[in-house]
Amino acid sequence: MAPETPAIRKCMGSDCVQDAGALQCPTCLKLGIKDSYFCSQDCFRKNWATHKVLHKKGSFLTGLVTPKVVSEPDPDTGTYNPFPSYPYTGPLRPVYPLSPRREVPKSIRHPDYAEDGMPKSEMKLRGRNKIDILDKEGQEAMRKVCRLGREVLDIAAAACRPGVTTDYIDEIVHRACLERDSYPSPLNYSKFPKSVCTSPNEVICHGIPDQRVLVDGDILNIDVTLYHGGYHGDLNETYYVGDKAKADPDSVRVVEAARECLEQAIKLVKPGGLFREYGNVIEKHAKSKGCSVIKTYCGHGINTLFHCAPNIPHYAKNKAVGEAKEGMCFTIEPMVALGTHKDKTWEDDWTSVTQDGKITAQFEHTLLVTAGGVEVLTARLPTSPGGPEPMPEVKRLEEAVAS
Repeated sequence: MAPETPAIRKCMGSDCVQDAGALQCPTCLKLGIKDSYFCSQDCFRKNWATHKVLHKKGSFLTGLVTPKVVSEPDPDTGTYNPFPSYPYTGPLRPVYPLSPRREVPKSIRHPDYAEDGMPKSEMKLRGRNKIDILDKEGQEAMRKVCRLGREVLDIAAAACRPGVTTDYIDEIVHRACLERDSYPSPLNYSKFPKSVCTSPNEVICHGIPDQRVLVDGDILNIDVTLYHGGYHGDLNETYYVGDKAKADPDSVRVVEAARECLEQAIKLVKPGGLFREYGNVIEKHAKSKGCSVIKTYCGHGINTLFHCAPNIPHYAKNKAVGEAKEGMCFTIEPMVALGTHKDKTWEDDWTSVTQDGKITAQFEHTLLVTAGGVEVLTARLPTSPGGPEPMPEVKRLEEAVAS
């Protein structure tokens, strides 16, 4: 009998169209993540920055290991820093203990990772380059869940003010999701402990809501995703906390640059538009405002899965493969920083911060490609809190670029 022909595998490299060989990521093997194959060592090294994100999502131990060192609880508040010996890059510190995990009634439809934290449907499709084309029913489902997502984000944003904790905002988001018969998608996704991501100041993304009190002068990104009717809707915005933030030229510059980067990229979305072009526009605009673009994280496909193909890089000269087609749904979510684009992750395995501790901002929309261009499914409403502030004077921007 003739031997079986080995199955053809696609290389996991985001910009690679080659078939994979026998080379597997050693970290993926340790974590039990299957089908993590690459065509060559060079391809593996080139894609390491984006590939390593899967290790957080695939780890069975994430969120299960108790920190080895914690500071003594404050006698007045009972709060503490869980990682006191960690070399933080900026002034921000986590404030524990975290509140207990919030419950979702069984009557609300749960995604497949709700119980054990493993997004099994996504893991089966990792490395697949095929992008789903939604039929009319799927498109309507995405419109609905994104409309609900906008409602929830606006409710959370209305509560974003000095004196409240990010855990309080998590409670508000959780309750608003349940009121809309929706599951908060981040909850237990790869063991993420909360129902929303809250990322203040130097936190790029994936901030865990905790007991830290927001102060006048902070900026805060609130990243909401809902699961309703079997589909996910994803959006985020960065908000000014108090009048001091609005009066700070650097805060306004980075927030408004991120907002404008997303707006500029959305203008390019239409059938036939190349995924790699969005990053060129985003980085050019960010640099014109004296800012950098984070390269580690990208936009993503979204539908019945929280994250799927395509990947949408936000930096220039990327080699993303593919083009937009009618019926595709994906996010664009540029992260823009005042200083370096390089990131570092706290010991909670989630909170990503800038390496130089400078502040960063992000905006995100879920987009549907239409025959005539694009539909912004998570678009702001006339009543949505927040919104743009006047940018600093051009002279100030020129000084920032020079420095």
